[in-house]
Amino acid sequence: MTSTALKASAADPSTLDAEELMSRDQIESLQLARLQHTVSYAYDRVQLYRDKFDAAGVHPTDLKELSDLSIFPYTTKEDLRRTYPFGMFAVPQAQVARIHASSGTTGRPTVVGYTAGDLDRWATLVARSLRASGVKKGDKVHNAYGYGLFTGGLGAHFGAEKLGCTVIPISGGQTERQVQLINDFEPDAILATPTYLLTILDAMAVAGIDPASTSLKTAVLGAEPWTEEMRHELESRMGFDACDIYGLSEVMGPGVAGECVESKDGSHIWEDHFRPEIIDPFTDKVLDDGEHGELVFTSLTKEALPIIRYRTHDLTRLLPGTARPGMRRMGRITGRSDDMIILRGVNLFPTQIEEIALRIPALSPHFQLEITRPEGQRMDAMTVKIEPREGVSAHDAETAASTLSEQIKIHIGSSCAVTIAEPGTLARSSGKLRRIYDLRPKAGA
Repeated sequence: MTSTALKASAADPSTLDAEELMSRDQIESLQLARLQHTVSYAYDRVQLYRDKFDAAGVHPTDLKELSDLSIFPYTTKEDLRRTYPFGMFAVPQAQVARIHASSGTTGRPTVVGYTAGDLDRWATLVARSLRASGVKKGDKVHNAYGYGLFTGGLGAHFGAEKLGCTVIPISGGQTERQVQLINDFEPDAILATPTYLLTILDAMAVAGIDPASTSLKTAVLGAEPWTEEMRHELESRMGFDACDIYGLSEVMGPGVAGECVESKDGSHIWEDHFRPEIIDPFTDKVLDDGEHGELVFTSLTKEALPIIRYRTHDLTRLLPGTARPGMRRMGRITGRSDDMIILRGVNLFPTQIEEIALRIPALSPHFQLEITRPEGQRMDAMTVKIEPREGVSAHDAETAASTLSEQIKIHIGSSCAVTIAEPGTLARSSGKLRRIYDLRPKAGA
């Protein structure tokens, strides 16, 4: 199927869920009814919510219109850690069909549970997201998201099956084998993080395979922020469409929002199941649509783990719907408030470096950021280590490094060093890629 036919198929109203065709007024009417139920349900069944609502002096009956949600307290990752492992569950253990959890690398993991109904709704929303991005019934889907407690692999797997696809559950890692199976099994679509797809494409090049010559027609990418420049990098090498999918385990997993292949202008939030807000991360004030801030979600249909005003730390903005006019879109995630680097009083994110670097033809997408505090200095310093593209001379690479340093100063407002790394020496993604290396001395060290 050609790209034009693929986009026409994805936009065919006869293939859409009824909720995708709702007007904005219909969506908001549905949201209010579901929100009123969810707030009461959480208050009645989860002690943490009862305690937080009572402490804030609010009651579920105070929610009479959508704007009233702003008077209810936020939920944070620390709330889930404090109630570890199952204190946030709203149903008896016997009704919990599956448990997922975060990696817990920075503390206690956050644990989430699903009833059978939750799992069915989750699969339905992932299927909706995949279909919106151009995947269709009968496609073979190469799933390179990690399986296990991480929600990505199994969430994508069951969504693809719900859509009627044939799933190849390869998971992450074993990159050479990924290349072999793409070549042998001829999948139509690939699901992965954008940086891991980049790793796979590099491995194809080493194997002498042109990514544009494979059977792949669609890539649905998520689990980490990525830029329009990265989309161009991937699409120009693959010769097909790459779309975003958004989610996080505390809210559901992948499939909270999905990008439509016919517009590719940001992920539409499936607002029949989630109510989004944007807040100022410093003042907690709710912001208007179009303003940049921190994304907050309230679930509308979850049974095992209802979530009320969950602070995601993802920074973006809400925009009117386009391909799905009744559903608002998310702008590109510019970063996470807890991943923000403050360098000499300037806030910056790895995605900003990626955006600038990929506009310089001699530089590759492979880079990492090192934060140090030179001995005897009170100010931190940042070094960008980046690889040149294949075949670029040492002189041209150094010129490009100088250009990158200048552009970072102009567009971000902070000075940093840029060093050229030998091709193939920087870490490659096998799932989610670590971009920031904090080499500052630890307190008390």
